Amino acid sequence: MQDWNPALYLQFEAERTRPAAELAARIQHQQVLHLSDLGCGPGNSTALLHKSFPHATVTGIDNSPAMLEKARAALPDCQFEQADVAYWQPSVKQDVVYANASLQWLSNHRKLFPHLVAQLANNGVLAVQMPDNWQEPTHTLMRQVAAELGNVDAGREALLPAQEYYDLLADAGCTVDIWRTTYFHVMPSARAIIEWLSSTGLRPYLTGLDSIQQNAFLERYHQLLQQAYPQQKDGTVLMLFPRLFIVARKTDG
Repeated sequence: MQDWNPALYLQFEAERTRPAAELAARIQHQQVLHLSDLGCGPGNSTALLHKSFPHATVTGIDNSPAMLEKARAALPDCQFEQADVAYWQPSVKQDVVYANASLQWLSNHRKLFPHLVAQLANNGVLAVQMPDNWQEPTHTLMRQVAAELGNVDAGREALLPAQEYYDLLADAGCTVDIWRTTYFHVMPSARAIIEWLSSTGLRPYLTGLDSIQQNAFLERYHQLLQQAYPQQKDGTVLMLFPRLFIVARKTDG
């Protein structure tokens, strides 16, 4: 898959940053000295964390060189490392491990979440936000178009049930708070929904297609989106975007 496009990702920066800020606001910790931002992307979430915890060493972790280059340029006071989150092990146990809209791209959450808890210091906090839109039209229609055109379903996996995340984290020695928020993003058109998803959910489906195949995929997808997201009275469309939030505090030493 091609590297991520920071400029395209930041096209909807305000909408993407809002859940990141709401997750950060729920982190309660008396003394944060070491904090890691997993899947930091171009650094918009890292900037929030640096501002919220000015005395902490904030390290952004990502596997995209393009995203890390953008983040380093924007945030010279933070540290950044290229790493695979699934195998990441910091040299110092972390007071906060934060992951905003990144872990949904990784498989085997039954192994991943206990692994991340193991990277926490005692009383450390794992703060996670993941898109929970697997069954929203934005994503069911991607899979429909891929099937119609004979493409391999290359999308991410569905999340586990919230109850299973609770059990995984409780078994790993955490107290757990879980909630789900649905955002109603005001979009100028169904075409704008495609622009939003071009930097995220659509990437796996379009990778490997030539320009003709990509155009065919996007035109069919746009046709279906227009049916699924009718215009409001003012001409806009509302894109429903559910997100799952988890804040887990490690209590067993």
